[in-house]
Order: sequence, then C-alpha cells, then structure tokens
Amino acid sequence: MDDFLLGADDEGSSRRRGRASAGRKRGGRRRRRRRNRGGFLAPLLALIVLVGVIGGGGYYGYMWLQGVTTAEDFSGPGTGEVVIEIRDGATASDVAQTLEEQGVVASARAFTNAIDAAGKSASLQPGDYRLRKGMAAKEAVTLLDPNMRLQTKITIVEGRRLVQIYDELAKKTGKPVKEFEDAAKDLDLPQGARGRLEGYAFPATYEITPKMSAADILNAMLDRYEHAVEEAGMAERAKRLGFSQHEMLTIASIVQAESGTAADMPKIARVIYNRLAMNPPMQLQMDSTVMYALNKYGIAATHAELDSKSPYNTYRRHGLPPGPISNPGEHAIEAALNPAKGPWIYFATTDPAKGITKFTDSYAEFQQFEAEFNRNYKGG
Repeated sequence: MDDFLLGADDEGSSRRRGRASAGRKRGGRRRRRRRNRGGFLAPLLALIVLVGVIGGGGYYGYMWLQGVTTAEDFSGPGTGEVVIEIRDGATASDVAQTLEEQGVVASARAFTNAIDAAGKSASLQPGDYRLRKGMAAKEAVTLLDPNMRLQTKITIVEGRRLVQIYDELAKKTGKPVKEFEDAAKDLDLPQGARGRLEGYAFPATYEITPKMSAADILNAMLDRYEHAVEEAGMAERAKRLGFSQHEMLTIASIVQAESGTAADMPKIARVIYNRLAMNPPMQLQMDSTVMYALNKYGIAATHAELDSKSPYNTYRRHGLPPGPISNPGEHAIEAALNPAKGPWIYFATTDPAKGITKFTDSYAEFQQFEAEFNRNYKGG
C-alpha cells in the first residue's frame, strides 16, 4: 500500500507537475502573445506618427517650393513703348532674356511659362516688335505675333534710276535722300562697278524695319542683285559672249529702258549686239542713254539734246556707255544673256500707247517706222 501510495503520489505528483508545467507553458504562450500584440502596435504607432510628420513636412515643403518657384510677373498691359528685335535663330529663351533685360516682363521664366502655355514657342519669327514696359508676360506673347512685326514693304519697279529709288526709299522710311547717297559711297560694290550703285540696286519687294540703316537697305538690294545674277549664271554666260559682268549689266539696263514689253527684250538685245559687232562698229544711238545723261525722262531726244557731250550720249560715241542707265530686272538681264537670233539693226516703238515695237535690218523700212512713230507720238 505504501508502495502503491508512494507510486500514486509519484504519479499524482508527476501529473501535477505535468499540469503545472503545461499550465506554465500555456501561460507563457499567452504572455508572449500579449507581448507580441504590444510589440506590433508600438512600431505601427511610430510609423503612423512618422508618416504624419513626413506628410506634414511634405505639404509644407511643397507649399514652400511653390512659393520659391512661382515666376515673378507683372500684371496689366504695361506702359510706354519699347521696340524689341527678335534675331534670326533666336529661341524662346533668348527672347525671354531680352524681354527681362529691357524691362518688358518681370522675369524670363514668366515669359517662357506664358508662351509655353499659349503653345507659341515655335511661332516666334525674326523682326522688330513694339511692346511696353512692365507688361504681363501673356500680354507680351500676344504682341509678338508675326503679323504685328514693324515693317514696311517697298517695291522697286524694274527700270527705275537710282535717283528715283532714293526718292522712294526716303518717302517710305523717312530717312533723307542724302543718307542713302552717302551710304552708297561706302558699299562694297562688285568689281567693275566703278564705285557706282546704278544698275546694282535690284528691283524687287523689300521688307524694311525701323532699325535698318540706309546702308542696310542698300546692301539688301545689292545682295538680291548678286543672288539674281548667280542664279542666271551671268559670270560664265557673259564671258562666252565676250563681255564683262558690268558691261552685261549695262546692256541689260538699255534693254530695260528701251523695251515696251518683256517679249521685245531679247530682240532689242540682239540689235545692240549686232551694232557692236559691225565693222566698223555702228553707234548704238539709243535715246534712253542720252536722257540719262541729261537727267531727263522721255522716249525721244531732241536735236539739241543729241548734241550732249556726255559719255552716255551713244549718238556721239561708239560702244557702250560707261555703266548702267537704270536698274534692270530679271527679264532684261536674261534677254541680255540670251538675245534672240535675227539680223535686225534697227527698231522703233511705232505705237508707244500700245507698246508696239517693230524691228528691221533695212534703213528705209526703219524710216517708215519712224514716220509711224511721229504720227502716233504727236497724236498722243
């Protein structure tokens, strides 16, 4: 019994110890679970606090960044007047910098923001524009429209003399004639021009801006001439015909002055070449050269005018005059380079009002043409 009781006690004791041990284990797990819940919540709360801090800081940081990055800008249309030039190849950033430097806009960035918003960054074109000081950037964008460029279009008609061109330029630009005359003296003219611009002021339509000087305008005409003769291949073609470019331009100017229509030009050029080729050479006897020498205008010189001792009087002198007597256009230049084929050595504009010109190689027939001209001209 004692063994039984001892055995029972041992077993009971063992069970109690087992239960107690199991209880301790379960209690340990519960305590660990409680501790784990507390361990999870603490970092979570810390994370929430951290996110709040970061979020608040981000918001205030964003607001600060907004304040720093907002472009300074004026409001309203501005006052006064300032002419801004957009140079060829200038970008929107280049223009923005110029506008800021000139006091047109408050900051370059305000302008670039405004022009980007308007979708016009690629539409800026070279030229002069009239803006105002202290204007809103979006207002400046509006005034930089290519249609609002400050420019004057001047059309120089074929056959105008240089003195006439100067008068036209003076009227259109407000610059005195003398300013153009003085500027012409310093131009880099082609070799053979003998320091005279006559013939080289190419007839065309030009865009004149307020900032262009007299020299700028005349150089634009000279550049246009050089482009035209290069396109026509004048250097090589003149050489084949046995003339210098200056002589070729002189011939073209006479063709221009003597022609009633573009269709007559190649024939008039042929008359000039035929007379120059005669042996002995025949005088050109062109009334237009005499009128140029006397600074007069007309299609028929009087007997008194034909007595002029000027080197431009082709009734008294052989060969070509010293230089062009007008500023010929493309048709006259092409006619001089490519004259019509024919035996003609005479021509007369028999009906000036209708622009009818007749050609012949017979002096007797030419006299008939002259009589017809006299009847029509006097009748007119």
